[in-house]
Amino acid sequence: MVLFQWDYQNDFVDGSLGFEGAKAIDKLIAEKVVKYRSEGADIIYTMDTHGPAYLDMQEGRKLPIIHCQNGTEGWKLYGETGKVCEDAMTIGKHTFGSFDLAMMALNNGYDQIELCGVVMNICVMANAILLKTAQPEAEIIIDSNCVAS
Repeated sequence: MVLFQWDYQNDFVDGSLGFEGAKAIDKLIAEKVVKYRSEGADIIYTMDTHGPAYLDMQEGRKLPIIHCQNGTEGWKLYGETGKVCEDAMTIGKHTFGSFDLAMMALNNGYDQIELCGVVMNICVMANAILLKTAQPEAEIIIDSNCVAS
């Protein structure tokens, strides 16, 4: 079992792309991380990471809102979730889904993967599809209480 926690970064919660519903899942995600860690599960989170050329990339041209600039306050993990994930594995990504995450799952052969995070209809879904492609026999779980948007 592994818990992947998606892009729960300040900019997606209360920053440039934040919205009220995103704050509501902080405690739920943090509790889930603590629970899974006590069971020996891998806790892995992705961090949306952009540089100064973001607005010149296709995503930046379609979504011209500066967010998750590497090293900024908006790039850091939000709230209680950020505190309980300080020692978790991190995978940076510069777009919606993470090929590196899918390859890591492929190489580790997980039989069950749970996802949670902010933007269900973009990043969480993109990674769910990539993970299912990498691990077609794995059960992919998305806890509807631990996603927003």
